Amino acid sequence: MIAHGKDIKIFAGNSNRTLAEAICKDLNITLGNAEVGRFSDGENFVSIYETVRGSDVFVVQSTCQPVNDNLMEMLVMIDAFKRASAGRITAVMPYFGYARQDRKAKPRDPISAKLVANMIVAAGADRVLTMDLHASQIQGFFDIPVDNLLGNPIFVEYFRDKYKGQEDDTIVVSPDVGSVARARAFAQKLGMNLAIVDKRRQKANSSEVMNIIGDVRGKKVILFDDMVDTAGSLCGAAKALVEIGGAIDVTACASHGVLSGPAIERIEQSYINQVVFLDTVPSRPEVKCDKIKYLSVSHMFAEAIDRIYEEISVSKLFT
Repeated sequence: MIAHGKDIKIFAGNSNRTLAEAICKDLNITLGNAEVGRFSDGENFVSIYETVRGSDVFVVQSTCQPVNDNLMEMLVMIDAFKRASAGRITAVMPYFGYARQDRKAKPRDPISAKLVANMIVAAGADRVLTMDLHASQIQGFFDIPVDNLLGNPIFVEYFRDKYKGQEDDTIVVSPDVGSVARARAFAQKLGMNLAIVDKRRQKANSSEVMNIIGDVRGKKVILFDDMVDTAGSLCGAAKALVEIGGAIDVTACASHGVLSGPAIERIEQSYINQVVFLDTVPSRPEVKCDKIKYLSVSHMFAEAIDRIYEEISVSKLFT
């Protein structure tokens, strides 16, 4: 018997239950029987309707909007499993909220990503499984193991098929200097060149495009980023690529489609023909946009969970 848990049990909060069910389907197991809800005053509660004693428990919960409610749900669930004598508890966070607050950008700023890491550890989690952290150094904020999966291979497979034979006419573009490293790795795997949109951010959730580094004239463009929140940066970059750079076609992709505020309206009115997201953040029923496409991460998370349980290296999933 594996020392840390006699079997795998997967439970889900309310943020991304569809993904949790898809992971269970890939693993050929049943989603754990639990109820996660709120009292009339807004407090969270969880009721677990099956034994977890000695089990290797995985709690699937993206801390997307409503961020604070979903974060608190996960913490309460972890505490419940800890008190129910689970063998090991892994917080599976396909999208890690508060990741953008990873440093002091100006005096007296909080480092909220570290605070959230402390809360997850204090609640009783033994490890964390996530995808495409906004800043890789957040792994060091935890005093427990963190596996940060990359959505890159999923996008590579999709765009390799889409642009097969058109590599010389297609170019990968990083929407800002901070995303250059991940965009370069993506471009290398596709055998495409790389360009960069240089921008100056004036305030939160707004940006001003200044210059394009690289030749995109007459090219098809793939804008590659880790997340899209209000879509201002993404749509601004697409506008500059077409109007200033002379690109003829713009497709965008990002791991996390947060899509808050005016994001959908901006995407609809932009030069972008298609935006491809991973389903780390679930699509909302009220969001209707023909330009948006989702790719599933369930298989990758299912394999990671199986490897963690079996104590097999997870590094294969990064290539």
